[in-house]
Amino acid sequence: MGAAVGEAVLGKKIGNRAMVWGAFGGLLPDFDVLARFFTDPMTALAFHRGFMHSILFSIIMAFVLGYLVERLYETGLYRRKRYKAAVAFFIFSIYILLFLGLRMILSRSGAAPPGFIVGGILIGLALGWFLWSSYLSKDLNEVYATRKEWVWLFFLSIFTHPILDCFTVFGTQLLAPFSDYRVSWDNISVVDPGYTVPLFLGVLIASFISRNNKARRIANWTGIALSSAYMLFTFYHKNQFNKIFEASLKKEGIQYKRYMSGPTILNNFLWLGVAEGDSAYYHGYYSFFDKKPVIKKFTTLPKHHERIEHLKDKREIKILKWFSKNYYNVIVRRDGHLQLNDLRYGSFEEELKDENDYIFKFILTEKNGQLEVEESRGGGKINGEALGKYFDRILGKNNG
Repeated sequence: MGAAVGEAVLGKKIGNRAMVWGAFGGLLPDFDVLARFFTDPMTALAFHRGFMHSILFSIIMAFVLGYLVERLYETGLYRRKRYKAAVAFFIFSIYILLFLGLRMILSRSGAAPPGFIVGGILIGLALGWFLWSSYLSKDLNEVYATRKEWVWLFFLSIFTHPILDCFTVFGTQLLAPFSDYRVSWDNISVVDPGYTVPLFLGVLIASFISRNNKARRIANWTGIALSSAYMLFTFYHKNQFNKIFEASLKKEGIQYKRYMSGPTILNNFLWLGVAEGDSAYYHGYYSFFDKKPVIKKFTTLPKHHERIEHLKDKREIKILKWFSKNYYNVIVRRDGHLQLNDLRYGSFEEELKDENDYIFKFILTEKNGQLEVEESRGGGKINGEALGKYFDRILGKNNG
């Protein structure tokens, strides 16, 4: 989206540079994940999608980057070999971070496809060749753009990032640092090819077309239009699922206080609903390819919040409750430790029979009056058979 926005703002005037700077602006908010290297896990969890995903940050950085990039091209620094090498290294580093981040997300969700690493290496080699042939080995043209145009490019490319994040379950602190409320509309997965692919293809095609050719703008805007249409389509799915979820709860005679719903990873057809009762949560899946518009089975997940009642004043517990929006349960692991599970993300296994079936889970350990919290990434290995079973469930083929 950052690249597409950059192209829309300045592509006609400065060509592919607009995509590159737009992509940088679009990636900038997620640099907050680097906090995990400088602070404790709970602080890093609270910081991600915090201030660097806020409206205020978008405004401040738009003016800062607008000024710096204007100076970069005025001084001619961008033509020096050392600068170009540093830029190429930075772009390649970002690719590696994105690859590792995506691998982490897919692994945590139990959906890392076979050959993922090999594919990542091949794409990395292609990126290296592209950087050499189209950037490092070429003399660069002059760039003419006003500071106002740069500011506008960076504001839109940065701000569209947290806005997109609001559509996911994770939530985004748009009003930070004035409020830690996380906006989340829960209508699309954090990884959904249906949204990303049209944008990617639009930018890719446009990048090979002359900036003065009208077809370039058509390709870019077509990608934006198709991805935006898909986003609207996900709201329709959410509305339909909510109706089915409510009707299914009523049919089963389940009393509840509130509920949340969201799609599972990599698609918008298999949805999860979690309803909160007095002492338990009720967890159910529905695919829009199922034969009947009803959730056939609910999994009852006892809350057991009393297991951490004595820890309620601990900073770590307050952060976990806030992060999960109080959609959590507490189980006792086989090793005797407590495990707090964020139920909003469901599981690769529908019934949640095992401690490793949960996607977002945190192991709690008390030592000498201190509480240690570790985000667990443990879980079953995902192979072709498991992926086949998952996609069969999306298509409604194994819904009993």
